Amino acid sequence: MKDSLVIANPASAGGRTGKRWADIAAGLRAAGLDFDYALTTRALEATEFSRKAVKEGRSLVVAAGGDGTINEVANGFFENGEPIPAQARFGVLPTGTGGDFRRTFGLPVDMAEAGRMLVVGKSRRIDVGRVTFTAPGGGQGLRHFVNIADAGVGGEVINRVNRGRKLINGEVTFYLASVRTLLGWRNKPMHVEIDGVERDLVAQQVVVANCRYYGGGMMIAPAAIPDDGLLDVILSGDLGTLEWIRGLGDIRNGRQFDKPNPKLEHLLARKVVVTSPQTVHLDVDGEGPGVLPATFEVMPSVLDLVCP
Repeated sequence: MKDSLVIANPASAGGRTGKRWADIAAGLRAAGLDFDYALTTRALEATEFSRKAVKEGRSLVVAAGGDGTINEVANGFFENGEPIPAQARFGVLPTGTGGDFRRTFGLPVDMAEAGRMLVVGKSRRIDVGRVTFTAPGGGQGLRHFVNIADAGVGGEVINRVNRGRKLINGEVTFYLASVRTLLGWRNKPMHVEIDGVERDLVAQQVVVANCRYYGGGMMIAPAAIPDDGLLDVILSGDLGTLEWIRGLGDIRNGRQFDKPNPKLEHLLARKVVVTSPQTVHLDVDGEGPGVLPATFEVMPSVLDLVCP
């Protein structure tokens, strides 16, 4: 057994990861990475591979794929909602469609550079979010997120993206899905409790962010710091469709808070509880695991990420 395991989703990037896997693996070895690999065949299998590798005592577990694969592999570092006591570091090869997680850390997309980073990169101890929610069928689900989770229109966008075809790239795919979703979207009544302070609002979405980007490169949480022990909460209130579409450019560039907007608010929190009398879907690192009610909590400094 080698010290490192690379877990690759061959279906990511519209199947291009699988088609290129032999070249990707050769490039990693040329960069000096000595590793075993596992190719996933179904949803959540990456979490199983990752958890087994962490428990085996491997020093490096790498996710090769998109943001969904990154989330699944990161979840393997946890069991029953808590970190597995081990020394494994978490690595990322961003070969998928969206690429939102890697943007906050400047992780390289070139495979040769990424391979060198995995060999000589430094560790950054980052926070992780934990969310409990209503799973399909009515039971309680639990997932961890390393990037961003949200309730509302973002969950609907993710459902559309995951059901449809991946287009030219992640930015185009998510942008078109966002516009199409917004054309039929109706804002939802939500009850939000932020570190014990309760409020009611009609909201387009409630975003709970560990990192800065979502939706194929939109900087929804420009002030987010992934190792400050806090979650950034973005309350998008009763925004109209045209308001939101006109503001997409500002969000993509992280300028949405440059001017005061009573319908857009940024807060910091350790725990956020969101409920609604209507069905509201969740987006958790680009996956749609369930619906409200949901509780989001920060787990400070629990994951060692390999960075440039």
